[in-house]
Amino acid sequence: MLHLSGKLTKALVKSMGPGRHADGNGLYLVVDPSGARRWIVRVTVKGQKNRAGKPLRTDFGLGGADLVSLHEARARALEYRRLARAGLHPKFHGVKEIPNFEEIARQLHAERLPTWKNAKHAAQFITTLETYAFHKIGRLPVDNIGQPEVLAVLSPIWIEKHETARRVAQRIKTVLDVARSKGFRDGENPVTAIRDGGVLPKVKAKPKHHKAMDWRNVPAFYADLATRNAMAAQALMFTCLTGSRTGEVLGMTWSEIDTDNALWTCPAERMKTGADHRVPLTAEMLAIIEPLRAMQSDYVFEGQKRHRPLSNMAMLMLLRRMKVEGITVHGFRSTFRDWASEAVGAPREIAEMSLSHRIGSAVEQAYARSDLLEKRRSLMKRWSQFVTGAEGTVVSLGKIAKS
Repeated sequence: MLHLSGKLTKALVKSMGPGRHADGNGLYLVVDPSGARRWIVRVTVKGQKNRAGKPLRTDFGLGGADLVSLHEARARALEYRRLARAGLHPKFHGVKEIPNFEEIARQLHAERLPTWKNAKHAAQFITTLETYAFHKIGRLPVDNIGQPEVLAVLSPIWIEKHETARRVAQRIKTVLDVARSKGFRDGENPVTAIRDGGVLPKVKAKPKHHKAMDWRNVPAFYADLATRNAMAAQALMFTCLTGSRTGEVLGMTWSEIDTDNALWTCPAERMKTGADHRVPLTAEMLAIIEPLRAMQSDYVFEGQKRHRPLSNMAMLMLLRRMKVEGITVHGFRSTFRDWASEAVGAPREIAEMSLSHRIGSAVEQAYARSDLLEKRRSLMKRWSQFVTGAEGTVVSLGKIAKS
């Protein structure tokens, strides 16, 4: 076997930090800020000039360092240099290296990692492929993957784990689309052909609803919750009163709170809608969070680590310790919605906007400039009073929309 040497070692390939690290003879290890590692080779094609009239110098990707070893990268780089020295452009004269499915998938994941809003979703993209796809099609060159190979992944889980299978299918499709855009495959995406051809059986999706507490039982539950001093209890009380999502509440920082105007503005990056959401704060909500300022933390609901938020499992675990079975934290949003409709007859648009739901079509949303803040404030005040037991006679809020 030909012995090839350079500056890098196997240990260095695994440990080098972000940047471009030379091995010698035009071969580089590129380490992205995300930690992804890939090989490139820079060659100068003999006798060819670029647009500026200078020698044509070009970079070529050789694959990810997790799948292409140091020795393989050196061997590939040597072949590219031989072609260039002969005056042959490797892009047109070299034997094209077709990456396998796993190589493209991992490179795609590394490139898009900084763009994902949610770290959990970013992790799910690659973990679902690791669990269901890589052991079956991961080592196959991307131009060899057709309908039979995709079906080998999807068929075993299509009915039993239908929602998971749909997500795996979409991720396989994305990987193969990227491979085609890079010139590594031609023709129709097999996932599209399978879908359009109705190859897999239709599965009627069962709608999943977060289990919610009956709104009539909330005051008694809240009274029990209010006797507890744990940070999770404070967060759950606030979540219940605001009707907000778990991530919105736990990520809340003091800079988002406007005490003078009794307002919390949750930034777009934590909102499911991708837009800022203003939450009117009632006296009961402020009574929960204002004492927490004394902790001088970056986050309103600080977790066990200093200046870090409470764990997203903390409130659910509290419900379990309270022996509240069959109820989810997210379900309190449904509880609020039922109360708004059944108990006080709140107009639909006000109740939905209180939950940061989009109302109407895209055209209607474009013309709906107001977020109905003051009308939502009236509704949230009534909800806070009901939950905390400070409410008197229930009256209809139907006329709020006309005020």
